[in-house]
This record gives sequence, structure tokens and C-alpha cells, in this order.
Amino acid sequence: MFDTILIANRGEIACRVMETAQSMGVRCVAVYSDADAGAKHVALADIAVHIGGSTPAQSYLRGDVIIQAALDTGAQAIHPGYGFLSENPEFVDAVEAAGLTFIGPSADAIRAMGLKDAAKALMIKAGVPVVPGYHGKDQSDDLLASEAGKIGYPVLIKAVAGGGGKGMRLVEDAAGFAEALASARSEAKTAFGNSDVLVEKFVTQPRHIEVQVFGDGKTAVHLFERDCSLQRRHQKVIEEAPAPGMAEEMRHAMGQAGVKAAEAIGYKGAGTVEFIVDGSGGLKADGFFFMEMNTRLQVEHPVTEAITGVDLVEWQLRVAAGEDLPKSQDELTINGHSFEARLYAEDVPKGFLPATGTLTHLAFDPACRADSGVRSGDTISPFYDPMIAKVIVHGPTRDVALARLRQALAQCEVGGTVTNLAFLGALAGHEGFRKGDVDTGLIARDIEALTAVPAIASRHVALAGMAVLELLEGDPEAGFTLWAPLMQQVTLAWGEEEHLVKVEVLGPDHQHWHIAGEVVEARRIGGKWQIGGLPAARVSVAGDVVTVFDGYGLVFTRIDPLQQAAGAQGDGNLIEAPMPGLVREVFASVGQTVVKGDKLAVLEAMKMEHSLLAARDGVVAEVLAQAGDQVEAGAALVRLEAEEA
Repeated sequence: MFDTILIANRGEIACRVMETAQSMGVRCVAVYSDADAGAKHVALADIAVHIGGSTPAQSYLRGDVIIQAALDTGAQAIHPGYGFLSENPEFVDAVEAAGLTFIGPSADAIRAMGLKDAAKALMIKAGVPVVPGYHGKDQSDDLLASEAGKIGYPVLIKAVAGGGGKGMRLVEDAAGFAEALASARSEAKTAFGNSDVLVEKFVTQPRHIEVQVFGDGKTAVHLFERDCSLQRRHQKVIEEAPAPGMAEEMRHAMGQAGVKAAEAIGYKGAGTVEFIVDGSGGLKADGFFFMEMNTRLQVEHPVTEAITGVDLVEWQLRVAAGEDLPKSQDELTINGHSFEARLYAEDVPKGFLPATGTLTHLAFDPACRADSGVRSGDTISPFYDPMIAKVIVHGPTRDVALARLRQALAQCEVGGTVTNLAFLGALAGHEGFRKGDVDTGLIARDIEALTAVPAIASRHVALAGMAVLELLEGDPEAGFTLWAPLMQQVTLAWGEEEHLVKVEVLGPDHQHWHIAGEVVEARRIGGKWQIGGLPAARVSVAGDVVTVFDGYGLVFTRIDPLQQAAGAQGDGNLIEAPMPGLVREVFASVGQTVVKGDKLAVLEAMKMEHSLLAARDGVVAEVLAQAGDQVEAGAALVRLEAEEA
């Protein structure tokens, strides 16, 4: 076994690898960027090495610097985690050329599966079923459009490199093909440096089911399947294992297909073979098709660990160190059911925009497994994926596990940033999901209900007011004059709503809150506040932002009347950056006439591209940014001429 390994990654995956490696007596070297100098993975490591600036290109993608850090610290091996350099065969070659071990598959195996078109040809040869489509080298627009017509609409355009939904577009008919192709190519070029695409038949009621495989370079086993059908724009949201409704015949067929795929390339380490499944007539042994193979550990690997009792990172280290597979296929069994929910800093009402912020409070249900790369006091950076944690539960049955997931989500407490927690809670309570009636279109069909703004009660507004006015501690002399109780007021924003509320402090343990014509009584009894006759929830305050930990976290903002007045004087014609990021492209020019919905610029932030559109018809007065600019949230990018009165 290795004495020391370097983990060429950050965040929750770096922490996850360290947890297992250190429990095995292996020293861990962390690498970090400027933005991550105080990060959790740095604090957990035995040794930490600074490798460059805040962007991935300046740090986590600098393979030569990472290899030198491994050599300088005496590491014998490098664990890539996932993302960054984990599926870069040139990095693997460089690691081995330096006399180090790469904890993962060979460069040849990564190359074999790195391009979707070549991988599909290899799978056909290995006897693995594939989706009908065009995977050829000719990338001319006309040929691709012609092949799409032959396949039959709807079709999927997919980048041949990479994954995660980037460079992927669903096209319903021939009229939309050209625009979708241009968009997919642009995003693929940005994300992977390769604009080539393939075209596939779109399965109309698709389920995304993947098989966890593990090989030692000679033979392979499968550790059963995961269902990842709950997706939004091809991004996984909640994963589970095993797949609901899976018959043993199909499980065996999919597992064997996964093993064939792994053994066809002499696979070593943990990998995932992803299949698209036709769920229109139930799960059938002849109704699944190979999509791609991810030659690395997956984000959702904990659900497989939960049902098999296998620590996949331990297996990675042991096999990389030269051991055979720790278990044979007949020694692997399924125990119960597991779910994983991905908790992100996202502004769901604004279209799931990635969010930043300092985490003033972070706590999880102690009964769940929470894999996280951040702590209270840490900042969600604009340079990386905005994941806060993966919430993982296990139960003896699917119903019990799902109930535990709902409980774990309800007890998550995140202060300092908006999150997708309410969305996850709504999804965990979705009736179709509860029944196991899932496919990749479920979220899109019910998106309005799943993203509905939760209702707030007057007691929530009162509690937020108590927090921002610092009235929760109950200073015996607070709020009094010599002649009468003092009336204070504060304006609180809840989403787009504003609430002007007033409070009479009647004593250290007694307040009356006046909210929209209603009087809400707050009393402290036995040292604990009751508001409107109900126990007060926990709260977290960060400046003018207060989070009430009820209903998955209700975020209120105190509005400064002076700032509100100043803001009201703005011309309302600015197109602003919704978050910090890199201006990738600017399409607007001074004097240009635009109509509502025109794309004026593209902002790249947190690994995604965001199109900034004209909110109305108008004429461009100023272009205030150019491609390559790094901008902060709220930065003005384009200004339209003022509308005539």
C-alpha cells in the first residue's frame, strides 16, 4: 500500500478521498488555489501545496505543477477525484512518466472511452447494445442535418467529448436543428476544447440507469445499478440505488453489458457505464442502450457504497497498489435502498442560477451521510461548482429510504446563501417519484409545481424581524422609554415581496408584531420563544440577510430605505451580470436595434454558460464589457437607450 498520495482535486471529493485514505494509514497531500487557501480539504490534509491562481486553468488543470507537488512531498500516487484532470489521458501519461502511480484507469482506457463516437463503435464490437445514431467523423452541417432526418426526430445532439449535459441539445424537428447545432458546438468548444458532436435518436420516455463497474486490468465486476433519471437540463439532481422496478433478468443483462464494456478496454479501477433505458413499457432486458462510460469515480458513488457495503475509494487504492479485486461477482449483494440529493447554492426562482455567499451556518441531520467540502464560515466561490453537500440516506426498503431523505432534507440548515433545498424537498415529496414512476422528463413536466415559492406565515416574518433588529436576546431594557413601549419598524424582502412590519417591545420576554393588519404575539417561555403560539425556528443572520430554518430555509433581506430610494432612481435599462463570472462573448454593439429576448452576451460562471437576453425592445446605448472580462455580480454589461415617456 502507498505511504503518501496526492489528491489532484478540491471540495467534497478531495475530502471524501482523504477520509478513506487516512483511515487506511495513508498520508494525504492536498493541492489548492488562491481561492481555496482556507478550504476544508486543505485543513484536513496532512500536507497542503499551493498550485496557482483561483481559476481552474491557473491551478487544478496545471498537470505539471501538480505532478511536481507530488514529487516534492514524497507521494507515490495521485488520485484525480472527478472532473478537472480525472479523464485526461495526457495527464495519466505524464504521471506515469514521472514514476508515479495514477489511481485510476490507463491512458489507453480513457482514450478508448473519451470520445463518444469511438466508444460506441467499440461497444458495438464488444456486443453492448447502443442507441441508433450518427457517430461519424464528417462534421459538416448539411450531413449532420441529413443524418438527423434519417434517424427521425426527436434527436439529441451531444458533444463527443466530456459530459454533464454540456454540449447537449434536444431537437424536436428539422426547423430547430441548425440553431441547436451551433449552440451545442459553442458550448462543447468552451467546456472541452472540442466542438465535434454526434446525433442520436431521443428515447421518448427515457430513464438514465448506470452500472457501477470495477476492474483490476484483467477482469471486472459490477456493483449493480443506479437510477439517475431525475435530471434538470441533463444535470442529475437525485440518484438512487437500486433502480425502482428493476427485474433480476434486466439487472443481470445490464450488469453483464457493463462488465463487457470494462473488460473490452482492460479497465482498472472504478468506472460507470451509462445506459439510456426505454421506460415506456416497463423495464425489459432488451430495452437499454449504451450511452457512454465515465472512466472515473462518480459523484453519486455513495448510493452504491450504501447498498453494497463496499468503500469504493478503498478498492481504488488497493487495486492501484497492485492487489486483485477484493471481491468476486458472487460475493456482491444488494442490501436495502439508498438516495443521494445534490445540495447546491442556487437561486431557483431565477432559473437555478448558481449563487455565491459566505456560509454563516451549516448543519445536517446527524442520521444522514453528508459529503461536503465546505463548513460554516466558508465562502461559495464563483470559480467552481457551487455544490454545498451530497445528502445520502439508506433504508431497508425504498419507502423507508425515501422517508429518511425527506427528513434529512427538512433538517438541513444552510445560512448565508440561497439554495435548491426547497426544490429537493418538493422532488422528494413528488407523488410520481414516490411510486417509482420516474423518467428524465419528470422534472421538466412538473417544474412549476416543484419550484413554487413556499408559503410564509406572519410568524416567519416576525421571527426574521426579531433577528435583524437583535430582539431575540431580550435585553431587559431594550425597547423602552420612561413613558411607553417603543415602536420600531423594519422593511423585509421575501423574494419579490416587501413587508413593512412594526414591533412593540413590551418587555424582555414579550413583543407584539404588526404585520399586514395582523398582530402576532411573541413570548419567551422557559427561555424559548413562541411566536403566534408556535415554537420559533432556528435562525442565522449574515448582515442584512436572515435565514429562518423552516420550510427548507426561508431567506429574508432587510431593506435599507436610503438604498431603496437610490435604486428607484435608476434608469432600468441595464443588462447586468447575475453572478460573478467571465464574459465569454458580447453580441451587442452601440446603435444596434434589439428586440426582447435577443442574446446580448454570454457569461461563463461555475462551469456553465448563461445567456444574457434583452428584457425589452430597444437600441443599445453603451457596451460596458468585452469578451474576457472578469466581472462581479451586478456589473453593468450593456445599457439600452432610455424609453421615451
